[in-house]
Amino acid sequence: MARLRRICPPGIPQHIIQRGNNRQVCFAADEDFAAYAHWLRESSQGYGVAIHAWVLMTNHVHILATPGQPDGVSRMMQRVGRQYVRYFNKAYRRSGTLWEGRFKSCVVDAEGYLLVCQRYIELNPVRANMVGAPADYRWSSYRCNGLGKPSRLWTPHERYLELGNSDKERLLAYRALFRAHIEAAMLNDIRTSTNKGLALGNDRFKAQVEALTGRRVTEQKRGPKKAVENGGLDRNGQEFLL
Repeated sequence: MARLRRICPPGIPQHIIQRGNNRQVCFAADEDFAAYAHWLRESSQGYGVAIHAWVLMTNHVHILATPGQPDGVSRMMQRVGRQYVRYFNKAYRRSGTLWEGRFKSCVVDAEGYLLVCQRYIELNPVRANMVGAPADYRWSSYRCNGLGKPSRLWTPHERYLELGNSDKERLLAYRALFRAHIEAAMLNDIRTSTNKGLALGNDRFKAQVEALTGRRVTEQKRGPKKAVENGGLDRNGQEFLL
């Protein structure tokens, strides 16, 4: 199946995932995390991309960002990716690729989904049982969004700023969001949309993005034709749920 053309409408947030090739380790020391964060800041500023949330895991990266220009996200990720691979290969005396092909991304409906996506990103270390709370993980944006720690990499989104009339109100309101679990259906929507390059949002948002870009951003539904033809069984004899 041909992959969908990447879209990057200015002003619309995107959830980005970059994985290590074969899920190999991309960050082996604090110096590695710091180097990637440095080049991410430089590249985002160079291409006019506002970074709202991030988490740097051992073998992958999550970023929530809003481009200010067409192809801003792609150019940012290409630049930081190349710089970091050169650094990593030199530091660990290796050669060859580090990343798993091109990064994955999806556009995000800021109105109802942006803060959920931020929570999803910042809770990654908790879901991976690396820490007990997001504040305990150093290499994420939670300390900015939830604790008020300054960072030159961080640009708060408008939806975040609307949480309160002061920094204190916003921090309290943001931390309160983490008392509730993200529903399984929402987790699946975030993962599916990002991995397949679709849109994370309601039907109205998806229709607007499709009209703006001329590209499909919803998942195509596959019919049960083959399953029916094979008596409800796949090629391995396993039963389909029709």
